[in-house]
Amino acid sequence: MTPDELADLYRARHSKALLPLADRLERHIQGIFGGKRHIDRISARAKSPERFIEKAFKLESGSPKYSDPINQIQDQLGARIVAFYLSDRDALATLVKDYFAPIEEKQIVPDTPDRFGYEGKHFVLFLPGDILSKDIPEQHIPTFFELQIQTLFQHAWGEANHDLAYKPFLDLSADQQRKVAFTAAQAWGADLIFEELANELLLHRCRLTTRWSRPGQPGVWL
Repeated sequence: MTPDELADLYRARHSKALLPLADRLERHIQGIFGGKRHIDRISARAKSPERFIEKAFKLESGSPKYSDPINQIQDQLGARIVAFYLSDRDALATLVKDYFAPIEEKQIVPDTPDRFGYEGKHFVLFLPGDILSKDIPEQHIPTFFELQIQTLFQHAWGEANHDLAYKPFLDLSADQQRKVAFTAAQAWGADLIFEELANELLLHRCRLTTRWSRPGQPGVWL
């Protein structure tokens, strides 16, 4: 398939299937997780034709990364859940496996412990049949979608870093790369501190809401 043929095929898929499916997927995930505590946002999107073509012809070690991009690229449909704290992110990741059929699960962290950068939990999941409809052409419906679960700080850093650090017309200088790494370390530290603070306040609240009948006897949770 030529680049032009692939581009035409994906544009048709994008308009006829991915855009309506993204809207349905977002509402579907909101219906499952929208009532959970400490969720900041739930969103879904269809990968743009420009970003798809850019990814489809990406090289890896000098050779094309994908032999069949239209079937191999997993994030043509992408969804994201942004939670307040690290423990909320981990709890949501556990719940995902109760509602969806996972194909792949990854904990994205920097390559070595002395580095800071993008972090998050990523799933590749089978597309739920509940969001399909007869008016969406079957040949344009992907088999799976990607779900990312991040904390507020992971999400904020990732969005800003993508905007600033991935400019195709400019390579960052050494000092600029250090600044990116520094902000990643700050986001990591903020997540850690807020997680510790949330746990401390929860423990304090539990102590305040314990009523003791008399000394030496077990407490009663209110």
